[in-house]
Amino acid sequence: MESGATNMPDLQQCRALPQSQQPQDRTETRVPLLNYEFKQGAFWHRIPAWRHITETEFGDHQWQQRNCITSVENIESVLGGELPAGFANDLRAGLQRTPMRIRITPYIFSLIDWSSPQEDPLRRQFLPMGSQFTADHPCCMDDSLNEDGDRSAPFLTHRYPDKVLFLPVSVCPVYCSYCTRSRLVGGSTEAKSKTPYGASKDSWEETFAYIRRNTEIEDVVISGGDAFMLRAEIIEHIGNRLLEIPHVRRFRYATKGLAVLPMKITSDDAWVHALKRISDRGKSMMKEVCIHTHIGSEQEMSEWTFNAMQRLTEMGIKVRNQAVLLRGVNDSFDSMYRTIKKLSYLNIQPYLVFLHDMVPGCEHLRTTLSHAEQLFKQLLGTTAGFNVPRFVCDAPGGGGKRQISSYERYDREIGVSAWVAPRVKPGRIFYYYDPIDQLPESGQAIWANDDERKRRLAAFEHEVQESLALERCGIASSSEIGCGDPHVIR
Repeated sequence: MESGATNMPDLQQCRALPQSQQPQDRTETRVPLLNYEFKQGAFWHRIPAWRHITETEFGDHQWQQRNCITSVENIESVLGGELPAGFANDLRAGLQRTPMRIRITPYIFSLIDWSSPQEDPLRRQFLPMGSQFTADHPCCMDDSLNEDGDRSAPFLTHRYPDKVLFLPVSVCPVYCSYCTRSRLVGGSTEAKSKTPYGASKDSWEETFAYIRRNTEIEDVVISGGDAFMLRAEIIEHIGNRLLEIPHVRRFRYATKGLAVLPMKITSDDAWVHALKRISDRGKSMMKEVCIHTHIGSEQEMSEWTFNAMQRLTEMGIKVRNQAVLLRGVNDSFDSMYRTIKKLSYLNIQPYLVFLHDMVPGCEHLRTTLSHAEQLFKQLLGTTAGFNVPRFVCDAPGGGGKRQISSYERYDREIGVSAWVAPRVKPGRIFYYYDPIDQLPESGQAIWANDDERKRRLAAFEHEVQESLALERCGIASSSEIGCGDPHVIR
């Protein structure tokens, strides 16, 4: 064979082969046809305590907030003793371990399949069962993303050069079991003490002053907590203050509200009109104001979501979606595909899917990096490119969002990947760890043996350092020459 020749098949020859003999992708994916049906009717009448609640009452955002489910006793009461055997005690055991309290709207509670709640994707997101928990990963952290470490002013995290995260409130309409800010949000639990805070205009002056001083800041995320919990006057106050800063070009109100309380959009006129006034003023200044919502599964979308999005669309308010990849919720091709197609149908742009952050109490919901990679590959080409969400890893330690396949190195056996963020924190290496129970048996055995674990992690770190050093020198390592993918250790 001549120098430089490879064993790759001749492309012209491949094209000439019959279809049945051509090289096939190892993971064929059939794309299902959808009818875009959204749950309609008085589905809440399945809940004994709400059988006489009218559509007008159920569609009132204030009624929803007043009747949130906040305890196991609450659940037993509204279901009238129709819980599966052992379920209540399993929930009580879960509340001993979770960093998040229970708070769930009647809307979401009514959408749960109470004939089989154990595997229901909505139940998995909001009601933690003790039997589902696995031990936290040894490398998990309360503040996995180092938001507190990157704080530059009160309530403000400044990580990317031109973007800041503003957290004006620490409360939400519901409490998600997988919250990345479980150290702050949701009130104290048996597992975690917290100091929640509400919106206070007087406490934000230093925050706005910092944004005004730092003229590189163009983008502001208003989160928390949840922007749905900000009163109409506060929505307008924050929006106007940001619009008046010349170098701020865009900002978004982050909320899970469209997933868990869509009737706020259809019934809270003051809130929606405040948002529209800010959006319209932004457009007149050629600035973008939008909503970033957080719908994780198709089960969260109903006729109420459709009506809410119809109103926002008519008002010209743009909505994007950010989801977290959750085991048993949206980690199959079918569940994720159906979710992004229905989001697109509602004029909600599927924007990002996050690999689950390494925070306590969530190990049973995390997936491996390799699973996320494969799911993203399967979704590519199923619909228009702008409606396929980017899959990202928010690098632990504050490296920021990294494309799912942009790691420097990945050892699948022990489930550790290395990432760099040269424009965010140059010179730093960030490590993400797969859930141990999803590793091969050999990998689980390594994590169970302290000496072997330390040896393998040290060897991995050395390989990463060596590879990066060679890269800086412009030299390819021997493993990068004719040996397949240099980044993946099989």
